[in-house]
Amino acid sequence: MTDATSQQFKSAASNRFVVPGWTNLVEGLPDSVEVQLDLDQADIGREHASLLVEYWATNADMTLQSILPVRAFMTTPEGWCVFVPAQGRVLVRAVDPQPTPPVLVSHWINIDPATPAGTTVNVKVNFPGDQANSTSGKLSLNS
Repeated sequence: MTDATSQQFKSAASNRFVVPGWTNLVEGLPDSVEVQLDLDQADIGREHASLLVEYWATNADMTLQSILPVRAFMTTPEGWCVFVPAQGRVLVRAVDPQPTPPVLVSHWINIDPATPAGTTVNVKVNFPGDQANSTSGKLSLNS
């Protein structure tokens, strides 16, 4: 059996692992935008948390959906990313079903067709620290 991480694609620009399946999403359109998923260090130990990432080529066409367990960040200090063409929408949801109440936070990224090739978008995921006193987490976007 081979090491699973040796079979993963990595971004040449950022050295991050690419979530499996997140290249060449739309035939004829190049992968021109790298969406980097940045998990807050304080959340690395969450056992049941996941990121749900969706790409919508059009408003009516969900092209791809992937679940990335938060524990995947423990073994990949470089981090994770996805590649998308310069069109459509990316939805990133942070989900942790373990606390009461559960955490569900989402963030849409609308990608303008005029976005220059090589653009990088960072999505910082930060779950709330005290679940008893907080009803939402944070997903922030830096481009």
